[in-house]
This record gives sequence, C-alpha cells and structure tokens, in this order.
Amino acid sequence: MIEIDDTDRALLKALSDDADASAGALGAKLGLSQPATWRRIKRLKEAGAISGTRVQLDAQALGFGVTVFLGVKLGTKGQASLGDFERAVSAIPEVQTVEHVLGAYDYRLRVVARDLSDFERVLRRRIMLLPGVASLDANVLLSEERLSGPL
Repeated sequence: MIEIDDTDRALLKALSDDADASAGALGAKLGLSQPATWRRIKRLKEAGAISGTRVQLDAQALGFGVTVFLGVKLGTKGQASLGDFERAVSAIPEVQTVEHVLGAYDYRLRVVARDLSDFERVLRRRIMLLPGVASLDANVLLSEERLSGPL
C-alpha cells in the first residue's frame, strides 16, 4: 500500500473527475507546478494507485436500453469448472462485468442488451448454455442513482 497525503488525494479526485486533464492544468488547480504534478502522477501510477484511464461509454446513448444483473449459481464448483465458466462468460460481449461473489450466488453478471427481447436472446442462446450453470436470478436495472467514483 502506498502512503498518500492530502495533495495526492486531491490529485486523485481531480483525475477521477477529468482523466484527460494535463499535469499543468491539474497543478494549477492544486497549487503545484506542472513538473511536481507530473512526478506525483508518475509515482501514483508506478505504485499501482492509478491502474489506467478509460473512456466511460453511455450504454443508453449507444442503443443498449436494458441492463440486467444476473445472479449465477453453479452446479459444480471445482477449480476447473470455475475456470471453464469464467472463460466462457468472458467471451460474451453483452456481459459487461463478471464478479465472483460470496453469498447466495457464485457469480454476479452485468449484462446489457438493446431491449428485453434482445436480452432474452442473449439469455437463451448464450448465458443459459454456459458450463456449470445450475440456476439464474435476474434483476432489471430501473435507474442508476450513483455511478462509481473515487474511493
């Protein structure tokens, strides 16, 4: 674990708000020089506190109007069966996240589809045919009140 100070926290917050901001712009916002800001960013990246940047796509704007969370219970849970399931489910483009969880289900999937009939197609032709699947539980996303943000 890396030691971070208040300036690092402010820098991480600013980067999470705008990952495209230049070191100069971030430094001006935080009262640091561009080189000092760049060194801090570099140190945070090298320590693994910043693992990368990415573009946040809006599924709705891209025509994916339905998001479903699936709880997946596997029939068998050996190392091989977990690996087989993870490899197969990761190959389905509509599955946005695969989370191995503890509780009522073994996995939690976030699945996007154009509409409910498209989701049904993905469910019947892909997800229900995954190796080891014993049961599924679906929850349709109605609205997202808070998107993931900084820690």
